[in-house]
Amino acid sequence: MGGIVIQYLKETKKRTKKTSQCDRVKVKGMPELPEVETVVRDLIPLLSLKTVIKVEVPGKKLRRPWDPVWSQLLVNQTIEKVTRRGKWIIISFRSNVQLLIHLGMTGQLCVFNQSTPLQSHTNLVFSLDCKAKELRFRDIRRFGSADVFLSQEALKEFFDSRELGPEPFNIPEDYWVNTLAKSSRNLKAFLLNQKNITGVGNIYADESLYKSGLNPSRKAMSLSKKEALLLAKCIGEVLGSAIENRGSTIKDYVGGSGLMGGYQDEFQAYGRTGEPCKKCGQPIKKIVLAGRSTHFCPICQPKKPRTR
Repeated sequence: MGGIVIQYLKETKKRTKKTSQCDRVKVKGMPELPEVETVVRDLIPLLSLKTVIKVEVPGKKLRRPWDPVWSQLLVNQTIEKVTRRGKWIIISFRSNVQLLIHLGMTGQLCVFNQSTPLQSHTNLVFSLDCKAKELRFRDIRRFGSADVFLSQEALKEFFDSRELGPEPFNIPEDYWVNTLAKSSRNLKAFLLNQKNITGVGNIYADESLYKSGLNPSRKAMSLSKKEALLLAKCIGEVLGSAIENRGSTIKDYVGGSGLMGGYQDEFQAYGRTGEPCKKCGQPIKKIVLAGRSTHFCPICQPKKPRTR
């Protein structure tokens, strides 16, 4: 069987909102794939072929301390590309050295003018050789991380040890159907497990299940092949739409250019407890699954499978 290729970047007449920090909506959660992808896309033109000339550690330590040796290693290194794997940001240097960053819950990775005052809780500052610019990593709650790997091979070993599932935009059909069929966990827990599919978190699991009409408490193994393929399609479409809107404003989340996201205005289920379903008008319900708040419509997402 062929792979499920999801065409998620379709043309839209909707313009992205440039939401200011003072206007942002407080949403609980952590950056997921659309937010990380937005940061990466913002950073690509700002960092490509730029050279690091100094590394400073002005703030409190992250959950894993920054090794001072890494600061020396990155000086005079030229950035070749910025990419993403799951929820990780990868900054690759021409020397093959890799800087791996995870935003945690409140992480920000943005480029600033050197003259811009340093914000509190800034953990790392990478001075660049271009127009007095700095790449700054700031994480208020310090659940994020920054690590240096000496080669692409070492980074690959790290990701292999995590056993990450496939990216959600090109899921192999056989893999997806068979993995669901073997899992006795509920659909919410299945989607949150990064070994099954990488990049999906609490928000986009709820939104994808709502779009597909699947109840989050259903067992993964209960899905028919048709339902499984529909879920894969809806995941891609939801994530693609979120990327088009620069992700969702999640507490302190901003893209790499400092702009906020706008997809929180498009939520159909997540965070809408008690509000009318936009399809049937019944109140959105909230329960706890896999230790996470879970939002769904009990009418549009029935617990019992629809007649096949």
